Amino acid sequence: MSKKQKVAKNPEQEANIQEEKKVAEIESGVVKTEDKNNKKQDVKQDKNAKKDNKKKKEKKNKKGLIKKTKETASELKKVTWPSFGEVVKKTGIVIAFVVIFGLLVFGVDTLLGFLVSLLV
Repeated sequence: MSKKQKVAKNPEQEANIQEEKKVAEIESGVVKTEDKNNKKQDVKQDKNAKKDNKKKKEKKNKKGLIKKTKETASELKKVTWPSFGEVVKKTGIVIAFVVIFGLLVFGVDTLLGFLVSLLV
């Protein structure tokens, strides 16, 4: 069914379809009214609605930012931080593994380089 062939089954659906068409016309910048005054009012209402939506979004963003900041602060209070000794031990373990795997990669690279030189 094409858009033109849509037929409303009840008056409620028909009213919804008409409202959707009106909203689409306003969004596209085309307002069909017979009276110039109505057209001006529709455009003014549309501009006012956009301003109101902007203000609401700004307020919502501010509230959201404050809320997130408070939540972050409360979560940071719950964190159990490791002691200095634990940090030093775990850092040593990480350094040891990096050195071991570095030597392993160096060894494999050297071996493969030697094998390639034999072939060439």
